[in-house]
Amino acid sequence: MENMLGLLRLHVIRGVNLAIRDSHSSDPYVIVRMGKQKLRTRVMKKTLNPEWNEDLTLSVTDPTLPVKIMVYDRDWFSRDDKMGDAVFHIDPFLEAIRIQNQLGGLPDGTVIMKIQASRQNCLSEESKIVWHKGKIVQNMFLRLQNVERGEVELQLEWIDVSDHISI
Repeated sequence: MENMLGLLRLHVIRGVNLAIRDSHSSDPYVIVRMGKQKLRTRVMKKTLNPEWNEDLTLSVTDPTLPVKIMVYDRDWFSRDDKMGDAVFHIDPFLEAIRIQNQLGGLPDGTVIMKIQASRQNCLSEESKIVWHKGKIVQNMFLRLQNVERGEVELQLEWIDVSDHISI
C-alpha cells in the first residue's frame, strides 16, 4: 500500500446500554470506516450489552482522516437499523507515538497523554494513552450520537511498519 505509515489495530471490546431496535433487544454489530476502508464485527444476538472482543486493523495512509464507528442492529427480513455512531481522530494517538519515540525507555504503565471528554469529541470519559508492555495503547469509551443511548468501548494499538513514525 502506498505511503502506509502503519497499522491501527482497534480492539472492539464491547457495547454498553445500547438502544433497543427489536421488540425487547437488538442484534448489534459495529462497522469501522477510515477513508475507503470498511471493516465490521460479528453480530451479537439479542443483547444490549454485547461483548465483541474483536480486533479490526486499518492501514493508516492519511493521519488526518477520522475513524467512524457505526453500530447497527441486524435485521433478517428488512434493512438493518442504525443504533448510533461516533467519530474520533487519531492525531493525539500519533502525537503520543512521536513523544514515546523521542523519550524512549518509558516504564510500563507510563501515561503519555490524556484526552478529556468534550463537546468536540465523542469520548464519554477521559481517555489515556499509555505505554503498556512495549506498546502504545489508548482505551476509550465513545458516546454514540444520533441515538437515545449507548457507548462503545475500544482499545487502539499502533503497529509500526517502519523503524519510527515520522508524521
